[in-house]
Amino acid sequence: MSEEIRIYVACLAAYNNGKLHGVWIDATDDIDDIQDQINEMLKSSPEEDAEEWAMHDYEGYGSYRLSEYEGIQSAHEIACFIEEHGEIAAELLSHFLTIDEAKKAMEENYAGCHESVADFAEELTTGTTEIPESLAFYIDYEKMGRDLELGGDIITIETGYREVHIFWNH
Repeated sequence: MSEEIRIYVACLAAYNNGKLHGVWIDATDDIDDIQDQINEMLKSSPEEDAEEWAMHDYEGYGSYRLSEYEGIQSAHEIACFIEEHGEIAAELLSHFLTIDEAKKAMEENYAGCHESVADFAEELTTGTTEIPESLAFYIDYEKMGRDLELGGDIITIETGYREVHIFWNH
């Protein structure tokens, strides 16, 4: 993902009076810098005494759907996770209920990127078991991979053609 990860923060006083006033902010900036940019936007509002704001849009979060009520701390933490790990992080966030679960999966349960689940099953098998050459042609790695997935042992996330990320489901 090469797209900048950013949020559009709008002044609610202006919005409620039919005016569009807001600013795009890099969500990976320091929290204090983000808050300062929001404060500056509110100060320059066409409405006097503007205090309230909301996130009305975002870019660079991939498949993750950011709520307008997410809050800058959460939007920032999610943006930094996506910036660090790329598209797979956004997919993990969409799969899991919390960022903590997504981080744990990425840091502790990631088994790598493979062309297919069958390739993962073959790598796992040949890396842990010595298979006699006379039996090698009888092993069905497609079925082994399917069993790993259906049995709940692994979680798979496809991010592209022949690009399957595997996570242990612990």
